[in-house]
Amino acid sequence: MKEFTIGNEDRARVLMQALPYIQKFMGKTIVVKYGGNAMINHDLKAAVIQDVVLMACVGIRTVLVHGGGPEIEHMLKKIGKESRFVNGLRYTDEETMEIVQMVLAGKVNKDIVSLIQQAGGQALGLCGLDGSLLQARKLQSPAGDLGLVGEISAVKTAVLDDVLSRGYIPVVSTVAQGVDNAAGQALNINADTAAAQIAAALGAEKLMLMTDVRGILRDVNDPDSLLQEIKRSELDGLIKEGIVSKGMIPKVDCCRVALDAGVKKAHIIDGRIPHALLLELFTDEGIGTQVVADGN
Repeated sequence: MKEFTIGNEDRARVLMQALPYIQKFMGKTIVVKYGGNAMINHDLKAAVIQDVVLMACVGIRTVLVHGGGPEIEHMLKKIGKESRFVNGLRYTDEETMEIVQMVLAGKVNKDIVSLIQQAGGQALGLCGLDGSLLQARKLQSPAGDLGLVGEISAVKTAVLDDVLSRGYIPVVSTVAQGVDNAAGQALNINADTAAAQIAAALGAEKLMLMTDVRGILRDVNDPDSLLQEIKRSELDGLIKEGIVSKGMIPKVDCCRVALDAGVKKAHIIDGRIPHALLLELFTDEGIGTQVVADGN
């Protein structure tokens, strides 16, 4: 196979296209939700880490919020713990919550921190319990009792502001401090939801949700029907038309939460594409769907 090479002129063009975006976002806060296949595939994981380090190196205050579903499932199977579901949603009992906390705040979080530092960045691992970063109440779901699953009631950003001011990349796992009882039982929080609430509390420039789909497609069977930009006011109509459906609805709701709190843009991007973050941030075309406030 003939090796593809890029000439010096094309290299320069790529860098010059990125320049105005680098200037625009320098000193701004961008919250990235990292999850899906990009956490499993070794090459994709390396690309995400490189993207995050580069973002920090050009002066972007980058906050990385991560999930860890596959790692949790692996550990539950390893100890012989059978998962229980309520209307398709995982039930989190006390034993499962212990595993969630151990895996998310422990292994997954520290592995990401280590990878960032190996790539030349500086990172600090946090979970929602640290500095009372994430406080939550037990989620009251129409699906039924989901156990120790929470919805965020408050985000205390002091610890994030401190870490960012020192030049570190905060890497946040989404275990929250429960406020429903005196014991302060830890609660499991959906990572997309946590990222949106953190972006809102920080007054971030952008929220970027990494998924395993290209973005919002007008026709789910046509990958070329990507909607590159959607106004906040168009979201309800897209849901009614069925263009936004199933698992995309909660992600769109997260975009809505962020925008309503003053975040300028929310992006849904395909984490299966190498260097998806850089391509969305620093190129004219982007690669996913951006949801923008109506005034923008």
